[in-house]
Amino acid sequence: MNPAIINIMSARQVADFSIQLIFDDGTEQMIDFKPFLASAIHPDIRTWLIPEKFASFRIVYGELVWGDYELCFPILDLYRNDIEHRQTQDIAA
Repeated sequence: MNPAIINIMSARQVADFSIQLIFDDGTEQMIDFKPFLASAIHPDIRTWLIPEKFASFRIVYGELVWGDYELCFPILDLYRNDIEHRQTQDIAA
């Protein structure tokens, strides 16, 4: 295994919007997607707040995807459990 390449080996939904991920190096993450989805401005992303639609995720080539890549996340963000990027303010005064 190339340590620069990370793949998701399994994904199991454990709550309405939470998924347990297991990566090929044995790392596990429990990710709650609800805060990300609920705070999304784009209406296409917010449609994944429908529990049945959210539950339709699958693993494709080691990545977690919904639909035809309509919703997906960078693998490193999932690995780090950091899917909510917040805009930082410039500190220069």
